[in-house]
Amino acid sequence: MIDPELEKYYNNYHDLFMSTGWKQLLEDLVGNASVINSVEATKDSNDLYFRKGQLSIIANLVNLESQITAAEEQANEEDDAE
Repeated sequence: MIDPELEKYYNNYHDLFMSTGWKQLLEDLVGNASVINSVEATKDSNDLYFRKGQLSIIANLVNLESQITAAEEQANEEDDAE
């Protein structure tokens, strides 16, 4: 069995991912990404880099659930191997 504190960490994330608010946030972020990803609206190179950073953060949040799931599976596999 994995560390109880680590298990609580994963469970807290699973509760978050199941919430309506999380799903709503992801919908908003994906919608915003389309607007942010517009090269036509980019004013200059600084704005381009700013938008690139915004898109990177959005991608991290959109993929957070799969990252947490993969980390949990790896922790369980390592625990089973012991």
